[in-house]
Amino acid sequence: MDKLRLGAHMSIAGAPANALYAGRSIGCDAIQMFTRNANRWTSKELTPKEIDDFKRAHAETGIDPVVAHSSYLINLGSPDEALWRKSLEALITEMRRCRQLGLVDYVLHPGAHMGAGEEAGLERTAQGLTLALEATAGSGVTIVLETTAGQGSVLGYRFEQLAWLMEHARPTERLGVCFDTAHALAAGYEYRTPERYEALWQEFEAVIGLERLRVIHLNDSLKDVGSRIDRHTHIGQGYVGLEAFRLLLNDPRLRRVPMLLETPKSEDLHEDVENLAILRSLVAEERREG
Repeated sequence: MDKLRLGAHMSIAGAPANALYAGRSIGCDAIQMFTRNANRWTSKELTPKEIDDFKRAHAETGIDPVVAHSSYLINLGSPDEALWRKSLEALITEMRRCRQLGLVDYVLHPGAHMGAGEEAGLERTAQGLTLALEATAGSGVTIVLETTAGQGSVLGYRFEQLAWLMEHARPTERLGVCFDTAHALAAGYEYRTPERYEALWQEFEAVIGLERLRVIHLNDSLKDVGSRIDRHTHIGQGYVGLEAFRLLLNDPRLRRVPMLLETPKSEDLHEDVENLAILRSLVAEERREG
């Protein structure tokens, strides 16, 4: 599917189907959503009505794909056994909810080592990923590891770390990558000129492989390159800048990849409307038509 698919993270408040209707109301081609409250460990099971309503809304709105995002509490890199077990259980629960809703891509932050060191944290994360994938065998759900800013002890800020996780967790074919524009810049990846942009994707291809790229988060960054600070802002109002977004939006290699906003917003979603309009204005006519 070569048509450009732009969208944003949408709220599931009230019911999962509401995320789709909210996305349609602001002109999303694709959306991202949580499968449950992102700040709680426990949640009620999805009801048959919630599942049916969601699938009906999915078909009715034509929004595709719908990408799931993990809740904030999950940390597979934790050295704390109780927190790690809790994180693993939550991960499996959310992947099963994806299966119930018919969602394929589940974006996950690789975790934080909390002082145990990056090597130990990556090993813990790989172990957790393997167990979660085993527990959800046959679900068709892919864990999409997100590039991070590397703030604090957060893992996944280098392509090599994500590649290591995909090499050591099994089955590797159910693992992919989400590239976050704000996180990558903050992590030290400079891609704001055509030359540096091309070098970035050549490095991604060499270390990870472009075929593993499943989602792109379009966020501007309040902090400059190499800051290691994760702060999103509106498109064109941060250090990423419009030219970098123009390069991304018009790159034929990325045509198949949904591109989703995770920028600050208020209840009426006018910020999403404005950000989507800016992004679409950067797309060349032939790219817009797919």
